[in-house]
Amino acid sequence: MIRPLLALIGIVLLTAAAPVRDWSSVVTRTPAGTFLIGNPAARVKLVEYASYTCPHCAAFAKESEPVLKAQMIRSGSTSLEFRNLIRDRLDLAAALLARCTGVHGFAGTNAAIFAAQGQWLERGFDYQESNGARLGMYPVLAQLRAYADGAGLTALVQARGLSPKAIDACFADQAEVDRILAISSAVPAGVAGTPAFFVNGKAIPTAAWAGLEPALRTAGAK
Repeated sequence: MIRPLLALIGIVLLTAAAPVRDWSSVVTRTPAGTFLIGNPAARVKLVEYASYTCPHCAAFAKESEPVLKAQMIRSGSTSLEFRNLIRDRLDLAAALLARCTGVHGFAGTNAAIFAAQGQWLERGFDYQESNGARLGMYPVLAQLRAYADGAGLTALVQARGLSPKAIDACFADQAEVDRILAISSAVPAGVAGTPAFFVNGKAIPTAAWAGLEPALRTAGAK
């Protein structure tokens, strides 16, 4: 009688001690080439169309992080598929760098680019204004590299561990540029700006976390 009881206690203790998976660190690349953060089988599927040069997108990233990432995505109840909606060459340069960090680096780099937007965006636009005429004669990939360097984006991702060799390869990848632009061109009708959100395929008419959170809760996000 004692042995079965001890065995039962052991099972209970092992179950209680089993770690809960942190889904916020799981990133996959979809067949369309977008990045999905969280549980691919999540009940609540959030799609965000965003631009790295959009101040509203940076504000959303900051405001939503404590609940969206730290609770909803972390728990596995919600996934976030990030889709680029490119606004300008500087945005495209940032998107290329973020995606070049791959599934292991994308979530952190994506967050870091938005968090530092106040530093690199103004610097990038100043650089573009001063050098735009000259850079306009460069091939597109060379333009993107120059904008990334001038804005400080290259230094940002290098500080996060992306090697100079990997950065060079990133700005030689025309196929990836074409893929980003294809994602941006496939935006659904009715999306006029960024950020734009869809929850389980339904458009949510808001650009702010305060408007999106209730829709996620209603869909079952925890």
